[in-house]
Amino acid sequence: MNKDTRTVTVGIDGSHASLDAADWAAREAERRGVALRLLHAGDEPAAPARPRPPGGAPVRTTLDRAAVQLSYGHPALDIIARRTDTPAVPALVAAAAESETLVLGSRGFSGFAGFLVGSVALAVAARAERPVVLVRAGELPEDERMPVGGTTPPARAPYLPVVLGLDLAHPADDLIGHAFDTATVRSAPLHVVHAWTPSPRRGYLNGGRTPGDTAEQEDATCRSLAVTLQPWRHKYPGTEVTERVAHGHAGHHLLQASARAGLLVIGRRASAGPGLGRAARSLVHHSTCPVAVVPHP
Repeated sequence: MNKDTRTVTVGIDGSHASLDAADWAAREAERRGVALRLLHAGDEPAAPARPRPPGGAPVRTTLDRAAVQLSYGHPALDIIARRTDTPAVPALVAAAAESETLVLGSRGFSGFAGFLVGSVALAVAARAERPVVLVRAGELPEDERMPVGGTTPPARAPYLPVVLGLDLAHPADDLIGHAFDTATVRSAPLHVVHAWTPSPRRGYLNGGRTPGDTAEQEDATCRSLAVTLQPWRHKYPGTEVTERVAHGHAGHHLLQASARAGLLVIGRRASAGPGLGRAARSLVHHSTCPVAVVPHP
């Protein structure tokens, strides 16, 4: 990887949602041992952020406030602040190309589950060249870890699983590699979910079917999933991997899995042009955990 991409970038606009996303991004940067870059795109006059000592000059800008707050919470983290006059969507898309990961916040909860994703976040996730993580407002550090009791500090609890939604018709290395790498830096288990529906075959005539057809297709799908993941299991031997082949629509099963996950990883076919499919849009709107959208060929 080019050394210029060794950052996690987060979009900052001064909202509570963007600050929650910035804290998530800071933890991700620490896990990966890279710098955190704060990017503010807009009209606010801002100078490059510099941490100020107590009693020093007042913090006046969006970048200043975010940088100081994060420097207190993550004192060992290298924090870089940037401002640009470029409109938000092109500025964030360009920043994503220079980063390992781009992190964006949601605009607020959407009621019973998940979060509302703003038009900027959706537009960027649909166009960016590198992974974009969408973080819901109110996300806390303990939300990505297993519930603990007794005397175990929440910060020492094991991470919740990373869930990968995998389409075996397009098992892209970029997508699978990102999921394995993300699970590895957390020492978290990886749960791989592939949803499928039986395809028409000989014997599906006049509403009937040949006995065993569905079972045979399911066995073949399970074998294909195992073969696809085998090289990655070998590359990441310390990562616990669980495979699941489920009947039905992927969105339904991935939403269920997100309720017990620390991060949901889904793909976006860049070759299909800018945009998110219906299933991906539903997932980023309704998932109960952060969602990483990973572009791939």
